[in-house]
Formats: sequence, C-alpha cells, structure tokens
Amino acid sequence: MAYEWWIGARYAGLGRWGRRSGDRFVSFVAFSSMAGIALGVAALIIVLSVMNGFQAQVRDRMLSVLPHIELIVPGVGHDDVLQHWQALAAQAEELPEVRAAAPFVASQAMLARGRALSGVQVRGIDPALEPEVSDLAGQMVDGSLDSLAPGRYHLILGTQLARSLGAGVGDTVLLLAPEGSVSPAGFAPRMRQFTISGLFSSGHYEYDSSLVFIDVQDAGRVFRGSGTSGVRLRIADMQQAPRVAHALLGELPPGVLASDWTQNNRTWFAAVQTEKRMMFLILALIVAVAAFNLLSSLVMAVKDKRSDIAILRTLGATPGQVARIFLIQGALIGVLGTALGVAGGILVAVHIDVIVPWIERLLGIHFLPQQIYFISELPSNPQLADIVVIAGTSLVLSLLATLYPGWRAARLQPARILRHD
Repeated sequence: MAYEWWIGARYAGLGRWGRRSGDRFVSFVAFSSMAGIALGVAALIIVLSVMNGFQAQVRDRMLSVLPHIELIVPGVGHDDVLQHWQALAAQAEELPEVRAAAPFVASQAMLARGRALSGVQVRGIDPALEPEVSDLAGQMVDGSLDSLAPGRYHLILGTQLARSLGAGVGDTVLLLAPEGSVSPAGFAPRMRQFTISGLFSSGHYEYDSSLVFIDVQDAGRVFRGSGTSGVRLRIADMQQAPRVAHALLGELPPGVLASDWTQNNRTWFAAVQTEKRMMFLILALIVAVAAFNLLSSLVMAVKDKRSDIAILRTLGATPGQVARIFLIQGALIGVLGTALGVAGGILVAVHIDVIVPWIERLLGIHFLPQQIYFISELPSNPQLADIVVIAGTSLVLSLLATLYPGWRAARLQPARILRHD
C-alpha cells in the first residue's frame, strides 16, 4: 500500500490511531463527519421509499375499483350506448394490449337514509363482466356482485359510506339523481328507492366513503340523459395506459373520448411527484451540511498535522502526494458514511411495516389518519434508481469537500512551518 493511503486511512480513523491525542481528535472529527453523511443518506432513502410505497399503494387501490381506460361516448343516450357497446369494445380489443371490456354508466347523486344524507359517485356496471375490468368482486365484505340484476334496484356501497349512513345489507336507501322533471306543479327531483345488497372495502377511504355500484341497466333508467356512459377497459400493463389510450383515439369512431387513469387522477399524482422532489431537495441539505462538516474537519486536520506535512515534505514527498493524503482521508470518510447510510436506510425501509407500528404502540399515537391519507398503514418501496441517485449525490459532495483541504495542504511551506516549531 502506498504511504498516502496508509496515512489517509490513519487520519480517517481506520488505522492505529489511538496512540496520540492528536490522532484521537482527528479521528473523532472524522467519525462525526461520517455519521452525519450516513444519517443524511439513510433519511433520504427512508423518506423516498415511504413516498414511493405511498404512491404505489394508493395507485393500486385506486385501480382496484377504477378502470385503466374509459371510452366515453358524449351526446348519446345511455340506452343507445348500452345497446351498441359491444361494437365499441370489439374495436378496442383489436389492440393486443387490451385484455377485457365492460359497459358503464357514471353519475353523481345523493344518497339518503332517514336524516342522513351523503353525496356519492354512482357507477352502473355489468356484474357478470365487472370482475374482468376491476377487483371489486374480491373486495366484497358482505354480499356479492351477483345481487345486482336489472329491475331489482339493488346497490353495493363502501363500508365507510354504510357506516356514515347507519345502514347495512338489507336496508333501503333513497337515491336522488342530479336531474329531475318539470311539470305544471314545478320541479320534481328524480329519485328511486334502492336496497343495499352488498358492502365492499377497497382500503381507499375516498372510494369506500363515496362510491356506489348499481346495475348498468338500472343506472341507465335512473340517470337517463345525465352523467356519462361508455366502455371500461383493462390492459395488460397499466403503466402503458397513456400510450394505449392515445392509440385508441386513432382507431375508434370520431367523437369517442379515451381517458386513462393517469389523466383522471393527474392532479393527485402531480402533487405527489412535486412533493417527492421537494422532499429530496430538503433532505439533501442534511447531506450537504455533512459535506461541509467534512470540509471543516479536513481543514482542521491539515492545521493539526502541519508538522507532519513539513516532515513528509523534507523527506521528499511532493505537494501532489501530500494533497492525496487528505483527498484519500475525505474520500474514505465519504464512501464509508455513504455505505453505512445506504445499508441503514435500506434496512429501515424494508422493515418500516414493523418499526412504525411498534413506535405507534409505544407512544400511543397514530401517524396516518385514514380520512387524510387514504391509507392507514405506512408503506415502503425502496427503488434502485433513487438509491443510486442518493449515493451518487453523497459521494460527489464528499469528494468536492476534499478539494480545498488537499490544495491547502499542498501549498504549505515546510521551512516556514519547521522554523516556527
């Protein structure tokens, strides 16, 4: 091993450093810098992993009840769409990415039971085809999709909505459509009594508290000209939904709109991405502060080792070799701190589902109110790309912090130092 590496490792606290008080002080400062880098890297990995997990889990719960793509036929009555939706579905299924299709009618309405009143989103579905385009059948906690049939006026609602209405399976509720009828007696709202035949739980609070499913034929009769209707599609890879929706626009009849899940929830996903970028910048300041701490510790090491540097120079060491000693010291601190931070961050991120509940039980608090964050458990999804960016940022900042101390050490004049010593 070249002597620059041996001395640099000793100054970084990796050698036999405990013999002199000067070495102990330099090594303590080096360890504190290493700990700061490790803490910043670990915090970045943990936070971004949690945000990735949050985004993926909410997205999956959304798509468990929502379609990947919706084909909407504007300006046409629901009856016409329901009679001819097979032709539209057949055209869409010509693309190899499309796996299944089912008709739908969607509208907003009011649901009333006694004095309880709640605004809801109503989805008219075909219970025989719905399992092919969503996971609703597997989310039923009471009853089944088969209870929906034309003319029976049954409905299925989320568990949170049922709790707010104080209703259960077998109870009746009143559904008020947004459009009514005008008669000589005045405006009369269109309403229909429905019987609750099932409850579902998607794990997404917004949908469990506001989404209602009824038979598609019943929805066509209740809503008539209000709301929207068309075909729901499921594709092989949901990440390709924007591309498939764009391709469908060129294949379908003029006027048919293709809307994918990224468009329908664009605001939410854009907000999450912005928050993720801002959190990265904010937490990267921890690594930046640790890099400044590393720079100051190397400057202190250069000042503390002035006599050693002068002796090395008189023995024939070049300025470049002296500079490399402190470059190696800083690089070792940065690499080891980054490695420890990556290992610790991944370890915590992978076991976050165990650590957070333990902290909640210990402190008697709940970090994720379901009404605000849609989910009640803290998810985690460490991604290799994020870890590489974080580790690379930490290493670059650490290496940049070694340049000035190395340059400062190389410029020291041995004769002037030894004269004063």
